[in-house]
Amino acid sequence: MTYAMEAADIDNPASRDINNRAFWYKLQEIFKQTEEMIKEIAEQMGVDLNSIDTKTISEKMDIQEATADSHELVVGAHCYGKMADIWLDSGYAIFGKKKEELNNLLAIGIEEVKIHNEAADIQDAVEVIRWYQHQIYVKLKRALIKDDLFDENAEVMLSDANGSVKVALIGMDRSIGAWGKLLDYFPEKTDDVLDILLHLDRLRRKTEDMFPQARSFKRPGFDHMHC
Repeated sequence: MTYAMEAADIDNPASRDINNRAFWYKLQEIFKQTEEMIKEIAEQMGVDLNSIDTKTISEKMDIQEATADSHELVVGAHCYGKMADIWLDSGYAIFGKKKEELNNLLAIGIEEVKIHNEAADIQDAVEVIRWYQHQIYVKLKRALIKDDLFDENAEVMLSDANGSVKVALIGMDRSIGAWGKLLDYFPEKTDDVLDILLHLDRLRRKTEDMFPQARSFKRPGFDHMHC
């Protein structure tokens, strides 16, 4: 539905301009359609939206989030996010130095293909780290938040948790690989990168110990092959 709506507006740049009235009109229409869909689905499921005690639910969610935030896995993931930020934010100088070094080699015609590949490798590694940096925290927290909707179905609750944890583990795997690439290209930062790798590997092993079935969990639409 989102694709159809965006395709319909492809010839109307004003609908994508936050400073244009058309953008806000489109957003209003999206909210309206979403509200209508929620009401329709709720009616089909026999849910009375007006009877929901939103205050109590909100208070429960706050408690659940606070409990999850204090869990060692979530604390570790949050710590990793900060470590990555510190390293990358302080790494602009070495990135600039590396760029200058590669440009100098290009200027004198030394192994052009190899230099382009090295630059691409560094860029890819940073993009992978940035992509998963906070996702790991979010997915682990999601897995550790107890959802009252699933209280009567432990299997559904476990599947939801394992699915979230699998995404977090994939993020850790790929992030470790990316940090390994940076370690190859920036040997002068070995100690700092090894600290991050050690922290991330410990987090990964603790996560696997706590959720031993996560790796083998089959995510619908992702891990199932379709003809």
